[in-house]
Amino acid sequence: MTTRLWKIFGGLKLPGFKTMSMSQATETPPLPKILVLPLKQHIGHAAEAIVEVGDIVLKGQMIAAAKDYVSSPIHAPSSGKIIAIEQRLVPHPSGIATDCIVIETDAEDRWIENEDAINANYRQLDAGVLRDIIRDAGIVGLGGAGFPSFIKLNPGSNHMVNTLILNGAECEPYITCDAMLMQEHSRKIIDGLNIMRHALQVEHCIIAVEDNKRAAHTMLVNALQEHEAEYIDIIQVPTLYPAGGEKQLIKTLTGKEVPSTGLPINIGVVCHNVATAASTATAVLEGKPLISRYVTVTGEGVSHPRNLDVLFGTPFSQLIDLCDRNSKAEQFIMGGPMMGFEVSDDNLPVIKTSNCILVQSKNTKPKFVMPCIRCGQCAEVCPAQLLPQQLYWYARAKNFDKTQDYNLFDCIECGCCSYVCPSHIPLVQYFRFAKTEIWAQEQEKKTSDIARQRHEFRQFRLERKKAENEERKRQKRELLKKVSGEKDSAEDSKKAAIDAAMARVKAKREKQSITPENTGNLTEAQKKTIAEIDSRRKKAKDEN
Repeated sequence: MTTRLWKIFGGLKLPGFKTMSMSQATETPPLPKILVLPLKQHIGHAAEAIVEVGDIVLKGQMIAAAKDYVSSPIHAPSSGKIIAIEQRLVPHPSGIATDCIVIETDAEDRWIENEDAINANYRQLDAGVLRDIIRDAGIVGLGGAGFPSFIKLNPGSNHMVNTLILNGAECEPYITCDAMLMQEHSRKIIDGLNIMRHALQVEHCIIAVEDNKRAAHTMLVNALQEHEAEYIDIIQVPTLYPAGGEKQLIKTLTGKEVPSTGLPINIGVVCHNVATAASTATAVLEGKPLISRYVTVTGEGVSHPRNLDVLFGTPFSQLIDLCDRNSKAEQFIMGGPMMGFEVSDDNLPVIKTSNCILVQSKNTKPKFVMPCIRCGQCAEVCPAQLLPQQLYWYARAKNFDKTQDYNLFDCIECGCCSYVCPSHIPLVQYFRFAKTEIWAQEQEKKTSDIARQRHEFRQFRLERKKAENEERKRQKRELLKKVSGEKDSAEDSKKAAIDAAMARVKAKREKQSITPENTGNLTEAQKKTIAEIDSRRKKAKDEN
């Protein structure tokens, strides 16, 4: 096993602001009276509610099932009563409302029976069974993306996985939920890694930790059993933003480049978050689904920043109040200052991808956007090695074909370009706009193609029906002819029609062709007239 590290392109050294939320152990907030659970907390199709208003549910009970392959079920975070299934505002950059299940908790926090779901001897299980357990537990990527985790554990027969990486880099400022999880539940993370390793049948595993998280690194090393050290490396990576990005971390640890339009699996690598691994261990070894997560509540707007173990559906406001909201609590961001997004309402619910609630005061000195001066600083820090200024010009001009020529979708929206731009141009916003427009156009094209196919198929059905009707009529006529004793066949009718036509042509030719050979049938007067005409023609010819 090697500990050699490779350097990524670009990146920034940013102030961390991490110690402010790591001064005390993680706490569990009081049980909320109301839990709001969006049906879509992950990448892919929204889950479908399998409960109705008025139903009584238990903690850990599935209340919404996965609707498609790329989907994830939702479970009740506590026992209580379903009081509504309706649209409510959810944490999203657009501030949209979506379908949610609302639970009124009963303060009893009663678990559903789950003894049959415990799989302590998971190594005896088939990889497919493990994936089903992980899927049914509703586990998705807890690093921020929310991609259903069981899919990454199913590489298929076309791919061979050589390396499994657990991402504990957590490079964005302020966020410390993964660092606290590694300090407090290091053994559970390693158990989850072993389960994932068994599902993938991979030989080499790496847990990546930033070199400024010494306590987390020490706890992981101490939790590692002697025989596990033979196939698990715990590696410290440089503290650099965005070194925790999936493609950047893979490059740092392995030296391999993920293809521009490809996935890590294309180079034999699978990457999961450390929190995802811990949730996997909980699901397989304890039979409990994903109903809570560590959330960092921090920023100058709270007097006592900390990490909390939060049930999904808990309102932001309860967590902010628990951390002592102060007069500077004016702006609320879900996520970090670089890749997070502002929310207008602090009553939004915590969901599976909520890793941080950043509470800040509003900037009273707005930065005025100025024209691009083509300094090139954005290209120097871009970890994806793109040309942000070119992407900006084409996105601004709505020339979306050109943006794709410059590999727009390789942009990880890390915000490095916006951070260093001396003109204060919100570059990432332009890139997000371009991506959204391209996705909308592709969806419109798909819809149009479907409509065209449906129209063409309808025309085909009408023509086929017309042909079938004509064939039935023909068969009916033939049958009537046979019944009435007529012996003429279609072929005979065709031959008779041809003969009649030839006879008419022959007669017409005989009528129009008057020559010396056929004048025998003329009267004397007609013969005299013809002779006069011939005489005049001959005379006119001689004169010329």
